[in-house]
Amino acid sequence: MLSDMRETAVTLTHLSATELAAGIREGRFSAEEVVEAHIRRIEAVNGDLNAVVIPLFEQARQQAQAADEAQRRGEPMGPLHGVPVTIKEQYRVAGTQTTLGATNKIGNVYHDEGPLVTKLRQAGAIILGKTNIIQTLAGLECDNRVYGRSQNPYNHARTPGGSSGGEAAIIAVGGSPLGMAGDYAGSIRIPAHFCGVQGFKPTSGRLSNADFPPDLLSGGQETVIPQPGPIARTVADLQLAMAVFAETSLATTPDMVPPVPWRDPEKVDVAGLRIGYYTDNGYFPASPALRRAVREAAESLQVLGASVAPFAPPDAAEAARIFLGASSAGGGKDYHRLLGDEKPIPQVAGLFQGFSIPPLVKLLLPKVMRARGQGYLAYLMDCMGPVSAEKYWGIVEARAAYRAQFIWSLEEGGFDAILCPPYALPAVTHGSSAHLFPAMTYGLVYNVLGAPAGVVAATTVQPGEGSDREVSRDLADITAREVEQGSAGLPVGVQVVARHWREDMALAVMAALEAHFREQPGYPALLVD
Repeated sequence: MLSDMRETAVTLTHLSATELAAGIREGRFSAEEVVEAHIRRIEAVNGDLNAVVIPLFEQARQQAQAADEAQRRGEPMGPLHGVPVTIKEQYRVAGTQTTLGATNKIGNVYHDEGPLVTKLRQAGAIILGKTNIIQTLAGLECDNRVYGRSQNPYNHARTPGGSSGGEAAIIAVGGSPLGMAGDYAGSIRIPAHFCGVQGFKPTSGRLSNADFPPDLLSGGQETVIPQPGPIARTVADLQLAMAVFAETSLATTPDMVPPVPWRDPEKVDVAGLRIGYYTDNGYFPASPALRRAVREAAESLQVLGASVAPFAPPDAAEAARIFLGASSAGGGKDYHRLLGDEKPIPQVAGLFQGFSIPPLVKLLLPKVMRARGQGYLAYLMDCMGPVSAEKYWGIVEARAAYRAQFIWSLEEGGFDAILCPPYALPAVTHGSSAHLFPAMTYGLVYNVLGAPAGVVAATTVQPGEGSDREVSRDLADITAREVEQGSAGLPVGVQVVARHWREDMALAVMAALEAHFREQPGYPALLVD
């Protein structure tokens, strides 16, 4: 009997959210069985990963029991009835704290929930717990002094990414089939890429940001708008989650989410699309495995009948200038206010220093950095720091022009979607991200542009496919070469971008790529056993 129970639990944690919802609806297993299997899986793996940092197991068990009782009574069932999910720590879940990894926010408990968490519950989802982040959300690792550091499930010497790293890690190992995360500079897509799962960022403004507590970090900066989005092991689950999240009404919401109808990705014919691709953004070279994955993705779509052609990438350096200029225009005071007397962790300390760099230092230090061969750092310092209202409006104007240029490029080439790396490297070693901001520009550019973008798991780094990066004195290049060494076996994802409000096209292309890559040698092994 015990052996049968273990086998059932393993089988259930193999299944996707879509499969679990269908199985519960058809009576093949109960919500209680599904939830218990995932709780056991989290208990088995979380000690090593440190991904789920606020467990809600007893509440989940009670909700699963109530879900089964409702089903027996013949009550209507939502599309996620009985399906367990996890939520990134940054979002309000009733009765739990939200700290953003700041120690002075320990015990900061909220008793209300936002519209997206509410939609998940109304759809029948059962929340298992909240997942780990990086301190202040301002980085691509998963570490803070409140909860500690999360590990990449493929290699514990590597990070699962950030800021949604805990979410990607627990989904990769079968502790949760579906999670709600957030993306400001690649914070969904980079962890999905690092952990061999799927993640999606919708068009800026598509989803409400009202689940995020506005008292922790100010939400007034709208030049680059963060977006909630799902992480899962299958593209079908991303589609399911987005259909729940993006359900609209004709009523105006407080944060002005437009009533743009959700389009069904299954109605998109990939064979009729024109796809652009690039493997190098012209600013920071991508690793060989990333380039290979994009080329293979383009070839597979061409076999399916899509028209495929090279695409000139958006100016990544300009995207970095706009992003950093907008993010630091206020001198980083909201981040410092969040931390209080606590010091930033090393992975974000340099960024905070740049945010509040004094004018005289900003004038002189980049010149010194360039003289020492630190061209990337010098450029980033030029882009950061407090500015006047006039200069901030200049950043906003530059963002508008940048977006218009991108749309014009799509129109000129007739492109429906773009393929490119989500990040320049495979999963990075703990602590190394402090020197690797340039590697983020592959994903960050689409936050600045506000276009929908997702990452589909594609392959793994092959033996001997380490680094062909040119030798340089620049610390970013040196760190990248170090990260690339010993990276064999790590997952690699492909980023898919579509036109604004055409999430259906991005998800349709992702589904086609998922079907292709799952049949290829080197596809990231499922870590659900």
